[in-house]
Amino acid sequence: MRLLAKKLLLTIALLGAGHSAFASVLPEDRTDFLYHRYEGGGVTIDGPSVLIRKSVGKSVSLAANYYVDMVSSASIDVITTASPYKEERTQYSLSGVYLRGNTTMSAGITNSEESDFDSRTYNLAVSQDMFGQLTTLTLSYSFGDDTVRRSDDPGFFRDNTRQQYGLGLTQIVTRNMIAALNFEVITDEGFLNNPYRSVRFADSNSPVGYSFEPELYPRTRTTNAIGLRTKYYLPYRAAIEAQYRYFIDTWDIESHTASIAYLHPWKDFVFSAKYRYHDQTGAHFFRDLFSRSEATNFRGRDKEISALSSQTLKFTAAYEFLPDGWGFIDKGTVNFSLDRLQIDYEEFRDISTGAVLGTEPFYALDANVYQVFFSFWY
Repeated sequence: MRLLAKKLLLTIALLGAGHSAFASVLPEDRTDFLYHRYEGGGVTIDGPSVLIRKSVGKSVSLAANYYVDMVSSASIDVITTASPYKEERTQYSLSGVYLRGNTTMSAGITNSEESDFDSRTYNLAVSQDMFGQLTTLTLSYSFGDDTVRRSDDPGFFRDNTRQQYGLGLTQIVTRNMIAALNFEVITDEGFLNNPYRSVRFADSNSPVGYSFEPELYPRTRTTNAIGLRTKYYLPYRAAIEAQYRYFIDTWDIESHTASIAYLHPWKDFVFSAKYRYHDQTGAHFFRDLFSRSEATNFRGRDKEISALSSQTLKFTAAYEFLPDGWGFIDKGTVNFSLDRLQIDYEEFRDISTGAVLGTEPFYALDANVYQVFFSFWY
């Protein structure tokens, strides 16, 4: 569940944490109040988030974020090997941006806690404007330190560390077009699997033809990803945005992700629609059914590391209010978004159907992600 939440709600958790497209401009002073909700595959995740960003003088901007996940899970993984559960994750982050000439330096720390998982991440980034501020080069680094536990075993403690290196280049191509190229490398080392998840193997002594044993992952993983994003502004103030990302790792997972979006302003509203397609291969140690117990050195049956394809439709609407301000507030916006997510797992079978071994249908997931948030500038 932890991996699913991270993948599907990453942009929500990092609300407002992105860098400005132009490094020589500090982020605007603002406060965001957000509520998010994810529903799909027997899982419900919801909770609030608050972001406060404030400048100190003309060269420093500080930000603080508080975020909560409340998880209720009866997913396919849970109902086939364990009991439904509820848990809560809280996350705090502090960050700062320092501007000096055409150079921007930023640093931050994020701390996340739940009943059986703690995570702390430190990040640094430096951006430099060049060639008349038409080009921005960004270098970034982050270090994460995680502790994995089991709620049913007080003596279970496992650690893993994560390092991320990033290189980004943003270019104003024409008066109406901007493009960004990003490359990142992530290295993970330690306990990388879920302590509760099991794999299944063929067992002639079992009435259903199979039994379960704990999964076992490699202790290292290196991922490489490169992405290209471009945005073109149309004459009537609308915009088209396209993105592509290629990903490959040492577990033999390879993926392609592409999306296209259209943004259209109308009076005090801004509407947008986005379509995203993702396709990936499975990890070399993934099997839906292993031939026997301990059949291979590494074993995994997490559906998120299987071969899969997904499609997402996203619709957003933003409304600007208080155009003339109110007290110390300059303006405000209210935003609503709906993501409709569909995932087809090409190797992971739905054993909850009770079908004969080997004839179970492949699992498919439909999910909705809702977001509502208010932003105030001052």
